[in-house]
Amino acid sequence: MTLHRTLIAAVLALPLAAHAAWPDKPVRIVVTFAAGGASDIVARAISEPLGKALGQPVIVDNKPGAGGTIGGLEVVRAAPDGYTLMLSNSTPTSIGPYTVPQQPYDPVKQFTHVAMLGVAPVLFMANPKSGPASLKDLGKVDTFGSGGPGSIGHVVGEMAKAAMKIKMTHIPYKGGAPMTTDLIAGQIPVGIDVITAFVPMVKEGKIKGLAVTTKTRSPLLPDVPTVVELGYPQLVAENYFGVSGPAGLPKEVTDKLGVALAAIVADPAIVKRFEELGITAVKMGSADFTAFVAKQVTDWQPAIKAADLK
Repeated sequence: MTLHRTLIAAVLALPLAAHAAWPDKPVRIVVTFAAGGASDIVARAISEPLGKALGQPVIVDNKPGAGGTIGGLEVVRAAPDGYTLMLSNSTPTSIGPYTVPQQPYDPVKQFTHVAMLGVAPVLFMANPKSGPASLKDLGKVDTFGSGGPGSIGHVVGEMAKAAMKIKMTHIPYKGGAPMTTDLIAGQIPVGIDVITAFVPMVKEGKIKGLAVTTKTRSPLLPDVPTVVELGYPQLVAENYFGVSGPAGLPKEVTDKLGVALAAIVADPAIVKRFEELGITAVKMGSADFTAFVAKQVTDWQPAIKAADLK
């Protein structure tokens, strides 16, 4: 009887031991856009310090397409063991699922939202030669590019069309990086995307900044006006960055990740790196981040419906 009880106790202890040992192999962070874009840059900025904190390599895995839902669906379907995570942002967790014909997943219920990392505005930008001279000249061009169908840049572009009563055709890309290549080459006159990857290009004159989607100017681009200054307060929008996993992520894994990520976004070196990218670091735990995502979903619905994004 004593041996029997001992064996039962040992079996019951196995899951706890497994969780306590997490991670004992590399951890993967899925980025729902191509390399070089805002989400990719953030994921790579945190991957090394997160790997050091966890004692295992953290690998960035780009899975672009379908407004971020291809990568999002892969994470939803992954085992909730802490080895597959996602660099979450407005697109795969607040916008993308509602722009495809059949909603692939519930962005609140089918994820464990672990922690927020920061927020950043969207930038309206133009080719210096072939693009418009200002945001108010947006109606003089026929097309605009974004990081993908259903991306925050796409949605903000559609919002701008409605607010300014203009017509432009959306040109979708598989991330901000390929869109930037065509913008600089003059293949498209206007691009709309999260500010993160574009600050150096604006400063170098490769791209012209038309407006940022904030109430106050970005300290990184003080010469670029805000949408509020230009008379379009309805275009105020921010993209968020965070880390999420599949639904049912064990509490001990979520807690361990949360502690590590909180320390990372409090690190002066990371804060400085984020500031260089136009990102404001935010320390937010799982419960608050989950509530934030739920509110974002609600807040974006009118714009998505009005634009009839598909």
